[in-house]
Amino acid sequence: MQKTEDYLHATRKKKGTLLFVLIDSENSAGHLASTLAMEAEKNGASAVLVGGSSATDQLTMTETVASIKKAVKIPVILFPGNVTGVVPGADAILFSSLLNSDNPYFISQAQALGAPSVLKFGLEALPTAYIIIGEGTTVWHVGSVRTIPFDKPSLAVMYALSAQFMGMRFVYLEAGSGAKSNVKPEMVAAVRKLFKGFLIVGGGIRSPETAEEIAKAGADAIVIGTLIEKGGSFKTISDIVKAIQFVRK
Repeated sequence: MQKTEDYLHATRKKKGTLLFVLIDSENSAGHLASTLAMEAEKNGASAVLVGGSSATDQLTMTETVASIKKAVKIPVILFPGNVTGVVPGADAILFSSLLNSDNPYFISQAQALGAPSVLKFGLEALPTAYIIIGEGTTVWHVGSVRTIPFDKPSLAVMYALSAQFMGMRFVYLEAGSGAKSNVKPEMVAAVRKLFKGFLIVGGGIRSPETAEEIAKAGADAIVIGTLIEKGGSFKTISDIVKAIQFVRK
């Protein structure tokens, strides 16, 4: 294991379920992004993800990463939706395969194209199975996703197990940015029962109560993004952190 991955596991063991804040450089760049990141850190976030399914401007993303790195001490982790999301300056990258895509580009081809840049930029690669739940979001559309319904946890378990058997140490269950519903605790619990790695859950999480349910179901980290980018209160971040910290499964 490397520096960021060690940090995530150690912090999870110490604090319980972690909160990651996602900043999309297409929506929040430069000073705004660094301000969001600083406030998130102050209110208990354990890492900042930078990326998004529609983020394509590499120059803006590079500048955004640099701005955030100057502003916070917590890890800055790239969350690319395509090869354009692989930029220098971050601590690590969720090196993700969109396992339930119908397009092989998002399963392995984009990864092959982006791998040389990951090496060149010295990014710590976190091998991640990205699994989309539900439909109608940008990532669902862009990623040509074979939908897993919210009420079919066994399908999510199949993909998570396949990821584990292929050696991926992270699974990210994603409802999508701005999703009308979140991944259900029952699905999180089903995946947690068999997947032995680091389990991330995001999309549609807007309240401390929902976050707490997902944490109790076994999530190692919860991701919020739209909530703060749409002008949500940073107190909500603090309340979510209070609701999920020290929750262990």
